[in-house]
Formats: sequence, C-alpha cells, structure tokens
Amino acid sequence: MTLTHILELSLCLLIIFFIKVKNGTVKFFNESKGFGFITEDGSNQEYFVHISGLIDEVRQGDAVEFELKEGRKGMNAVSVRVV
Repeated sequence: MTLTHILELSLCLLIIFFIKVKNGTVKFFNESKGFGFITEDGSNQEYFVHISGLIDEVRQGDAVEFELKEGRKGMNAVSVRVV
C-alpha cells in the first residue's frame, strides 16, 4: 500500500467519524431512573439516552458528543461523552 492510499483511507475514516458523531446538550438526565434526553445542536432534534449509552457521567446543561443507534422507539444517543 502506498502512502497516497494510506492518506486517502485515513481521510475517509475521518470523514465517516465526523459525520457519525453529533454534538448536543443534555436537556434532562435522571440518574435514579437512568435515562434522559439530549438536544442536538443545529437541528434541536431530541434523542433519548439510557445510562447504558453513557461513557461519561452527564448532568443537565452539559455539552456532549454522541452517536445515534436505532432503538425500540426511535433513535437513541449512545457513546455519549462530555466535551
């Protein structure tokens, strides 16, 4: 594999990563119940988040980055990290 191919592949992976990862704000999170909602920046779309989808502990108002995964009732925020 040439250096050009490696650079092209790296660029493609970075584009995929940045398209997948979304940014938002924790609208609400109830630790005792283990769920909450995140509002996506720009679109104001709200996504359900379960405690199992958290990487970091979150609180209301935290800026976060996350990915989306199809859940039983729609899209869920997963791999949620505080930024």
